[in-house]
Amino acid sequence: MTFRAAFYGRFSSDNQRDESIDAQKRAAEHFCRSNDYRIVAEYEDRAKTATSDKRPGFLQMIEDSGKGLFDVVIIHKLDRFSRDKYDSAKYKRILKVNGIRLISVTENLDDSPESIILESLLEGMAEYYSKNLAREVMKGMKETAYQCKHTGGLPPIGYSVDPITRKYIINEEERGIVDTVFSMFLAGYGYNQIIRELADKDYKSRYGKPISKGTLGTILRNEKYTGTYIYNLTDGKDVQGKRNGNRKKDNEDVIRVEGGMPALTTKEIFQQVQEKMDSNKRQPGAYKAKEVYLLSGLIVCGECLKNVGTPYSMMGNTKFSGRNKLKYVTYRCGNRDRTKECNNPELRREYIENYVISQLQEKIFNEEAIPLLAKQLNDYHNSKQSNVKGERERLAKSLESIDRQITNIVNAIASGTFNIALSSKLEELEQQKLQLRQKLLKVQAVTEKAAITVDTLRQLLSKFGVHITNYDLPEIKKFIGSYVEKVIVYKEHVEVIFKLQIVDLTYGAEGSQTPVRR
Repeated sequence: MTFRAAFYGRFSSDNQRDESIDAQKRAAEHFCRSNDYRIVAEYEDRAKTATSDKRPGFLQMIEDSGKGLFDVVIIHKLDRFSRDKYDSAKYKRILKVNGIRLISVTENLDDSPESIILESLLEGMAEYYSKNLAREVMKGMKETAYQCKHTGGLPPIGYSVDPITRKYIINEEERGIVDTVFSMFLAGYGYNQIIRELADKDYKSRYGKPISKGTLGTILRNEKYTGTYIYNLTDGKDVQGKRNGNRKKDNEDVIRVEGGMPALTTKEIFQQVQEKMDSNKRQPGAYKAKEVYLLSGLIVCGECLKNVGTPYSMMGNTKFSGRNKLKYVTYRCGNRDRTKECNNPELRREYIENYVISQLQEKIFNEEAIPLLAKQLNDYHNSKQSNVKGERERLAKSLESIDRQITNIVNAIASGTFNIALSSKLEELEQQKLQLRQKLLKVQAVTEKAAITVDTLRQLLSKFGVHITNYDLPEIKKFIGSYVEKVIVYKEHVEVIFKLQIVDLTYGAEGSQTPVRR
């Protein structure tokens, strides 16, 4: 009688290659020919460890064992089945209940008492090998950590890894994310406001998605931003093979190297953030911002731009001084706290914000500027519609070309000419056609907008005036963000650079300048 067999093969990433599954299969086939077994099903897991049961092929084989598809499971060695004694016993029990026998090609085991002892010994050795290997790997990782080198995975936002030294370096394209998150959080902004600000600045996560609240929390709690290299902070997998990044290890197990990586914030600022987060935890519900800074994300330090070439963001700052503890709210350069090198004095919030609002009213929302603004907005919309029309025509022509190719292949197949290449090409063209049709539908959904009139802009101006009268800070902030490109603060003057709402045009060559008052 020929028994139906299922072959299960696995290789892990520790010094094994993809071909090792083929070698396991050849050994299993030879065994089956010699022992009257016939392989009717094959399951495999590539680059999967046997210390966990999170293996798709393995779990599918276990599930199929209850469907009567095979009589035995053939493996090359017991450690291909599992290196965890608990998992091994658990899944062997399932196979036994389903009437399936587990057979190892290289280990001649039967149901005798001696085989039971030998099997237990082999499984124990396999688990020992796995845990010993993990220990040796950890030794190497710790040595890498003591050298402050990258140990794998994605570096934190704001950092990259030097391909030669394998050490952390500052990612200049992302450091603005860290600056914005820390400064806005300390200024009293909530997570939703910070997320909107990051979106306005077109910052995204490493996966191209908007930055989430979870990412904000990770940034604010990450001590690495103070320049402290940290390794082995969180616990590994639990007994069920699950990770928990919130479960911290004991301090003696954590590697910390002060100054082991470049700092993106100071220890003082980081400590303030931790205290604020802990305080927010003790106060249920969303906390409200204490101060609203209308120029957050727009105002930068001109002295740093002039001296070191980097326009560091200016952050909101609140302090109390004098015998009566009068409250002063200012903007100050973030580089002052970070490196102590910037000597640009703080700037009173009410002065700079009122000045920017007055400049908006004078330069953008005035009778002379409104007709020009309306013309430029309409020119932009017309050019956009022209681009949409050109894109629509291009997509339509591409669809026609693909339809012709599909027709030719279908005719060739109908006339008796068929091969795998033609079939593959037909499938590829059908996929391209589907994608093009989706793009075309999206472009066709863009409708022409009515022309923007001078009266419409006058109404907008009137609405802006109402917001100022009512001191509606969120709406005022929206208007400023729509029309102000940047506010650059120098020691001697302030420069305001304007833009149109959606057109990347600057009002004037250098914007508006005024002597600064502190």
